[in-house]
Amino acid sequence: MNCEIAHERIVSAAYGELSDEQIHELERHMTGCPECHSEREELLALKLLAAAHPMVEPPANLVARSRQRLEEALDALPPKRWYEWLGQRMINNFASLQAAPVAACLLLIAGAGAGTLGGYEFAQNRAARAASAVTAESKVETPTPAPTEIASISSIVRQPNSDVVEVHYNQVVPRQVEGSIDDPAISDLLMLASENSPSPDVRDDSIGLMAAECRAGHGCKAAGIRDALMVALRYDKNEGVREKALQGLEPYVAQDVRVRDAVLEALLNDADPRIRTAAINILEPVEADASVRQVLHSVANSDHNPQIRTVSRQVLSRVSEIQ
Repeated sequence: MNCEIAHERIVSAAYGELSDEQIHELERHMTGCPECHSEREELLALKLLAAAHPMVEPPANLVARSRQRLEEALDALPPKRWYEWLGQRMINNFASLQAAPVAACLLLIAGAGAGTLGGYEFAQNRAARAASAVTAESKVETPTPAPTEIASISSIVRQPNSDVVEVHYNQVVPRQVEGSIDDPAISDLLMLASENSPSPDVRDDSIGLMAAECRAGHGCKAAGIRDALMVALRYDKNEGVREKALQGLEPYVAQDVRVRDAVLEALLNDADPRIRTAAINILEPVEADASVRQVLHSVANSDHNPQIRTVSRQVLSRVSEIQ
């Protein structure tokens, strides 16, 4: 491997986009190339400093409300008239035939026109049957759900010259599923709960289960549960949830650079001294990494918390030679 290829792979490796085989090749190259090794260390230090100011994500409730309003706005759009719909289809057909020979264009236009008219007639008949079915169903009285089962009211329409009012609402329907944590459906729900649940207890339970799986070495893939733990460590407002996420990431701090960066961010930014102390202890096995040494030196010399300064100095004192 030459240095040009190594420079490209250094960037990819910093963001977790290299396979294990390519990472091993890069490590072998950097063992005999001080220049590439120095560049990798500088890039990781720069990435760490940039990550010290995490991006603020919008609240889950805001995203859900925005999606719901978008769906309601799309539902409120008036349907196109038949000639508008037909004209749009013809325009699309003409656009796709611009590069075709004249004879082929004429044949395709004729076929497209016939197909469009036939499709429109079929759609109209289907819509008429659907409207008849809706009218028939509307005559059947359905029980009104309890207020606790209603998520929101989407629209209210009063029929002209009548006391009849149509209320369109979105209903919350509770569901449950059972399965082992290895089940993809269960793990997906756990990851969803760790990010979107407004309840700290639910987030604590989901992170606790995923952290236990990671400590046991079961199904803790980088693009899955491990990512969910890093998100919780960075952004969750509950100290207990962040602490469990940190414990779950501990087995991967030496082998996964992204996990190492997340733990370093916790050491620099977390508001709980217990979590910061735990982060220092987790980082001790990889104190030879330049980014880790740089952060530990900075914390040991200038952190406002004397306990954090002391623990950082103790870790640094156990390193035989810091270059």
